Amino acid sequence: MRNKKTSETLRSARWFAPDDLRSFGHRSRLMQLGYAEEDFRGKPFIGILDTWSEMNTCHAHFKERVQDVKRGVLQAGGFPVHMPSLSVDESFTKPTSMLYRNMLAMETEEMIRSHPLDGVVLMGGCDKTTPGLVMGALSAGIPMIYLPAGPMLRGNYAGKILGSGSDAWKYWDERRAGNIPDEEWLGVQSGIARSAGTCMTMGTASTMTAIADAMGLTLPGASSIPAVDSNHQRMSAACGRRIVEMVWEELTPDRIVTDGACRNAAIVAMATGCSTNAVVHLIAMARRAGVALTLDDLDALGRVTPLIANVRPAGKDYLMEDFFYAGGLRALMKQLGDRLDLSAMTVTGKTMGQNLAGAQVYNDDVIRPLSNPVYHEGSLAVLRGNLCPDGAIIKPAACDPKYHVHQGPALVFDSCLEMKKAIDDENLDVTPDHVLVLRNAGPLGGPGFPEWGMLPIPKSLIRQGHRDMLRISDARMSGTSYGACVLHISPESYVGGPLALLRTGDTIRLDLPNRSLEMLVSDHELARRKLEWKTPGPRFQRGYGWMFSRHVTQADQGCDFDFLETGFGEKAGEPDIY
Repeated sequence: MRNKKTSETLRSARWFAPDDLRSFGHRSRLMQLGYAEEDFRGKPFIGILDTWSEMNTCHAHFKERVQDVKRGVLQAGGFPVHMPSLSVDESFTKPTSMLYRNMLAMETEEMIRSHPLDGVVLMGGCDKTTPGLVMGALSAGIPMIYLPAGPMLRGNYAGKILGSGSDAWKYWDERRAGNIPDEEWLGVQSGIARSAGTCMTMGTASTMTAIADAMGLTLPGASSIPAVDSNHQRMSAACGRRIVEMVWEELTPDRIVTDGACRNAAIVAMATGCSTNAVVHLIAMARRAGVALTLDDLDALGRVTPLIANVRPAGKDYLMEDFFYAGGLRALMKQLGDRLDLSAMTVTGKTMGQNLAGAQVYNDDVIRPLSNPVYHEGSLAVLRGNLCPDGAIIKPAACDPKYHVHQGPALVFDSCLEMKKAIDDENLDVTPDHVLVLRNAGPLGGPGFPEWGMLPIPKSLIRQGHRDMLRISDARMSGTSYGACVLHISPESYVGGPLALLRTGDTIRLDLPNRSLEMLVSDHELARRKLEWKTPGPRFQRGYGWMFSRHVTQADQGCDFDFLETGFGEKAGEPDIY
């Protein structure tokens, strides 16, 4: 049992407690801000790392939530410090916010390390903010609690419930087919996103906040609360109170993010119908905690974990607001029972099992029992073969079952621009049996691993009534997307992976039950093509992109920077204060 921390042993005491000139300067600068010594002396300094910006619609309510957190910190006897962080918005950042996830992780770690913080509240939700904040805080190592932004309200147009992302893709296909007039298209546009908060489907945002919840990094069930529900305000204040207690208890993230916690997160991800992006982020988060989570581990859990959250896009009928009313993540985890490590420690200071006591399912069509799942296996499956020797990802429940075993000729595109131009050509030589392939869209090729993997169905096939076909890419896709899309081909084509050797007309065979993805081309022919392949030029020649290109790992390893992973070296110690 650890001894509780005292005010003399607070990390912040190094900045403020000694009677010397440097501490005098620190204290006088706080007084410059209007604080008296009794406001901060001997109290835990709590950093509130806030990813709000006017370009991040998911976090539009965070200005108010910062005040709620501050209220809680003050109630518990702490000293709150608001510290704006890189926002990494999903909607507007190009070519992809994934390019900057690791920048947020670096910023988070260094902000914590270099400032007099005893604990931190991490405020995120938009896709890359959860893994970025958590990765950085795990490396920093001080007590932390995660505050999820929460999903937005259900979309609505003309009496129809709309789900962000998923319905955008659906209606866009109908628009391209000529079935939707301008008035209806504009109505969907104005009705699909009606409040602050993240996508209300089980997209990447809700997937990643659920993963943080299942890891024990949030207050129990916090990830399910809608952004504009008053429960969210109360939860935010409770985060402020709890982080102060965690500082006194010395409840650091290394006691929480263990093998068992990462396994819990993976099982919950599979059971919720998670985004395909869960794979790359979960692996990166686990590695920051020193947990060697692999693609094979995730596939093994996916084979035995039924999908029980009937939430779009893997589910058919419901959205995150319904999921909350049905009992939320605590209820879903309660259904999973002893499949989880219920002894895992959480930010509450209690075990996961204690946190789940009393959880109930209030609508068993939204949160299904294990005996009546949405899909008999988990959300994701890992494929291997001569196209993807290091792995690829597919979301079986979100695609037409007829493509689970499929063989057809490849139609290969070397760039997103080339692909977009071709699929709108109504004279394109393509059939429903073709396999659309996009390459040069991975971590280095994209650059940054963009969400281009849900390739649009060619317009000629759309007009014939087709709405799905097999598509393969070394890109990612939005967690709100759906369809027979094979993603994260590793190694990517840009570094000479086998996808770079594929040619239009080559036969591709997908065998999902046997987890296989192959191009039916002889080894001799592939060796010949490899000799002809030329290394492409660099995407960046300076700046952050240059650093990203030299240090980012491939998709199967989490796309973290190699020099930030636990095994690279000892983390930096406490800063010198002279």
